[in-house]
Amino acid sequence: MATKDRFSLSAWIEESVRDFAKSPENSLRNKENEPAFDMPLVGFSSGADPLYGKLKEMIGSFFWTPLEIFSLTFPDLWITADQLTVISWVLPMTRATKADTRKEKVYASERWYRARRFGEEFNVKLRNHVAAKLTEAGYQAVAPQNSPAWSIKMSDGYGMASCWSERHAAFVSGLGTFGLCDGLITPVGKAMRCGSVIARLSVPPTPRPYDDYHAYCLFFTQGQCGKCIGRCPVGAITEAGHDKLKCKEYIDTVQTAHAREVYGLEAYGCGLCQTKVPCESRIPSVKAKDEPA
Repeated sequence: MATKDRFSLSAWIEESVRDFAKSPENSLRNKENEPAFDMPLVGFSSGADPLYGKLKEMIGSFFWTPLEIFSLTFPDLWITADQLTVISWVLPMTRATKADTRKEKVYASERWYRARRFGEEFNVKLRNHVAAKLTEAGYQAVAPQNSPAWSIKMSDGYGMASCWSERHAAFVSGLGTFGLCDGLITPVGKAMRCGSVIARLSVPPTPRPYDDYHAYCLFFTQGQCGKCIGRCPVGAITEAGHDKLKCKEYIDTVQTAHAREVYGLEAYGCGLCQTKVPCESRIPSVKAKDEPA
């Protein structure tokens, strides 16, 4: 692929992500064939960004840096971390999906279940699509979440954790910071999914307009809000944070059973704490703390 400079390469990658989001693959698979997600946001970070090493120190030795998963995928290549770029994207839930889930108090809405099931299937295909496009253009690439080596582990400090985190890659790539419920608050809000690909190429990193891990969360920055606490039907969110095991148990049992029995869907998800909160669809402001979205 011929590109004029690193900036045109980053624009081409962003266009590739957004073009695939316009494809029929981005679908809730309902009778209206609605899209699962609105248009993505795309960010970039260097494989040598020190935050990846810091995350590894915090989460555990099993957590991959970009260089580690790239080298695991391409063992015959000798490269350095600064030759790699992490391409990260945010897939916002649609207005209709958020509106439906906003009304719920115990279960997810049908659209939310569909977005988690069929939307994540689309996200898997998007990862493969981006990696394939880059490979065709002469850039080796890997989608860590799609790697057969990806797995869930137990972190001494954080409980359940994976060897690659899409949300943390988005955080490093300038796309958002974390909230009280552990959701990533992005410029298009917390009701979203995210994905990433690591490639052997160089593009300018997306500026991070924050230094604090919780910079966009009103609970941490202002001592206000905490509205996600009341949205959780099982008390998995408190002022102390997010109880991942309690959350997972509720989703694995109650939510999956509801999706199957009521909608005939083998689906996983909840989304209550990501909706009807000030950070649902934007970075919240103090002025807007009492508004739902």
